Amino acid sequence: MHLGNVFAALVAWLSARSAEGTLVLRIEDLDDRARSGPWTELLLDDLRWLGLYWDGEIVYQHDRIELYQHALNALEARGLIYPCFCTRAELHAASAPHASDGTPIYPGTCRHLSADEIAERARLRRPALRLKVPPATDLTGSILCTDRVFGTHHEVLERDCGDFLVRRSDGVFAYQLAVVVDDAEMGVTEVVRGRDLLGSCARQMYLQQLLGYPHPAYAHVPLLVAPNGRRLAKRDRDLDMGELRARFGSSEKLLGWVAHRCGLAPDETPRSADELARTFTWDALRAQHRDIVMTTLES
Repeated sequence: MHLGNVFAALVAWLSARSAEGTLVLRIEDLDDRARSGPWTELLLDDLRWLGLYWDGEIVYQHDRIELYQHALNALEARGLIYPCFCTRAELHAASAPHASDGTPIYPGTCRHLSADEIAERARLRRPALRLKVPPATDLTGSILCTDRVFGTHHEVLERDCGDFLVRRSDGVFAYQLAVVVDDAEMGVTEVVRGRDLLGSCARQMYLQQLLGYPHPAYAHVPLLVAPNGRRLAKRDRDLDMGELRARFGSSEKLLGWVAHRCGLAPDETPRSADELARTFTWDALRAQHRDIVMTTLES
């Protein structure tokens, strides 16, 4: 994990523990199960070192494919799914606008293909599957999400994202569908994650409506960014846990430092996760309401 991951995990843990709730741990490993194995062990070790323990057994998405397929079948039975042959490169090369998460807003290129056109294109490449969203004039496609940090977030699906993927062309179920099914099946009542995923809220709430699932509460925490505004990222090895553990030596020192920088503690006094949970409120993060600039560690 890098520091941004630590912050999101910490806030999710603090919210659950301060409310005497249950924290579930789900490993989202649909992309590459073989590659994710070693990283998962590192992640689990970091969480234990931080004192961010979870409840119950770890859930792995690769064990839940049948659940995702069942949900997809239900959507297909209602005529809401269609094959899409557009490549990612084609979508990104187009001049169409992009959603808040950087995904191109899908213009409906493949939505009205005939059966013959589908058969012809399917001989050349395997299609992805997209979910039809209502026209902008239909109120069912106007989604209002009340976020615990950023307040009211409103999207019109046709305008702000278009028909979106539920299964990729390689057969992997898309993030939006998988997490909606998982959250419902696991009884998740609160989702805490980074602000960069706020744009996913409307798509997931729409899927919840279609599948008859309840809406969890959402809280999107500010991102941690470098002084130049660049968000911290694993690929850049920004303050990763290897460096942080060596530098601080104890989880209490690291958590005290992070909590103070992010407005969750009045100073950098070393604190355990349990100590931070006793004083946690969402008010401090609502007051931030913007990304948090993290300077480099002092010597």
